[in-house]
Amino acid sequence: MRTILAIAVVLMLVVAGCSQAPGAGTTTGMDGTTTAPTTQPNSGSDTTGQQDAVVKPEDPATDTLGWESGLWYNETIDVEPDDGLNETELNKTVSRSMARVERIRKLEFEERVPVHIMTREEFRANQSSSGTSEARRVFDNAKYESLFMINESTDSLGVQNSNSGSSVGGYYDPTNKEIVVISENESTPQLDEITLSQELFHALQDQKFNFSSFNQTTRELHNAKDGVIEGDGNYVDYLYSQRCQNQWNGDCLTPEAPSGSSGSGGLANIGPYLIKYQPYSDGPAFVKQIKKRGGWQAVNDLYENPPKSTEQVIHPEKYGKDSPAEFSIENRASDGWERVTFPNRPNYASVGEAGMMSMFMYPFYASNQQTQIVPARDFFNRQQGSSQLDPIDPLNYNSTYSNGWDGDKLAVYTNDAAKDNETGYVWKSVWDSEQDAEEFVTGYRKVLKYNGAEKVDGRTNTWRIPSGNEFSDAFYVKRTGDTVVVVNAPSVSELSNVRKGAAPAA
Repeated sequence: MRTILAIAVVLMLVVAGCSQAPGAGTTTGMDGTTTAPTTQPNSGSDTTGQQDAVVKPEDPATDTLGWESGLWYNETIDVEPDDGLNETELNKTVSRSMARVERIRKLEFEERVPVHIMTREEFRANQSSSGTSEARRVFDNAKYESLFMINESTDSLGVQNSNSGSSVGGYYDPTNKEIVVISENESTPQLDEITLSQELFHALQDQKFNFSSFNQTTRELHNAKDGVIEGDGNYVDYLYSQRCQNQWNGDCLTPEAPSGSSGSGGLANIGPYLIKYQPYSDGPAFVKQIKKRGGWQAVNDLYENPPKSTEQVIHPEKYGKDSPAEFSIENRASDGWERVTFPNRPNYASVGEAGMMSMFMYPFYASNQQTQIVPARDFFNRQQGSSQLDPIDPLNYNSTYSNGWDGDKLAVYTNDAAKDNETGYVWKSVWDSEQDAEEFVTGYRKVLKYNGAEKVDGRTNTWRIPSGNEFSDAFYVKRTGDTVVVVNAPSVSELSNVRKGAAPAA
């Protein structure tokens, strides 16, 4: 489980003319000189403006919510963060943060989790995809090629690793049961308490809920389950930040980037990041709504019955009501084209409504705001009466072109006779209605046009992006009722070999 920095949101604010990212400046750094706490734990609500009762109690005889390893959630700790944290200071900070997470989320830690601080350069050096099979690389490249984000001659796994090197603020490793927090300060690595709080909560999730059994074998399934995992984590993160500012009077460690530092740096490609960011944006709002209906217990129950799709997180009213359709992609390839398959994992990709929406939004960034297939004003969730983005749900992964999604699967094909890196694919999607399917086709044709596609004379529903363009290929797009099939091949003549019947004569 990883904390992803809101780099995409920062970029959006720059292009949209906003002044501040969600959450930015909501907490202040602790200098170690604040006075002793004047509040005491109680069973109050999660309303961030609520003031706790006065007078700090004695330590409890047994472990209790809001108290860990001798520290209450609201105690001031004697640390000097500016020169980095020694072992004693780190232990105190972790203990208090554990108590604070317990206080907010009403769950008790079962055991302590080791926490390490790593510089961003060290983290970047550890990012590698060297153990990935060639078939997996080809498959992943085709997935991002189908979204017109990464072309087939670029290593998509390398791009995503580079993105992670810039965007990850920390992570919980469920295998080794440990937490790593990334520091932007190279000379005296420091800890950001807000990031720490989320990773501690991921450890708490691991102790309380069996989410390791979640099926996350496709990007769609991964994002859907992260709607709970990261949604719950980021909502706790938000409440923690608010309390840092209010009840805890700024008594939280939030180090600033060193002078002259560029922080985490830019992304190699914002496309994959947009897809992966979706549960971090929609998830907290989804969890907040569930909590409003039934308290934290209702949120706990989500782990037993998590969302079945990103659609159910984007549109909470569909949770528990609109499960994805069951369908398959028949193998109709010929003339040397063979489907890429894997043992013990799906032989198809699925990007879900979140991935499709990201495809429609990506040209906004790739064109430096010149092309808006989905209007930017519809994507940025601003607070009512303000230019600021909503701190809980900053981005709106909801559009006419992607609404009504009922399932998608992408089958990837290779051919030994094809040129290096050239692949084909069949992308099949099912929609709630014929109108929804037609609206997707309308949006998809706009994406084709943006990428330089031209209609092919003498062929039905066939387009070609000429050579010299980034995504130079041939495409066949066919809607039949509520189902859309997109076929891709290196040339028009190969379309029918990737899928029999594609690109028929007009």
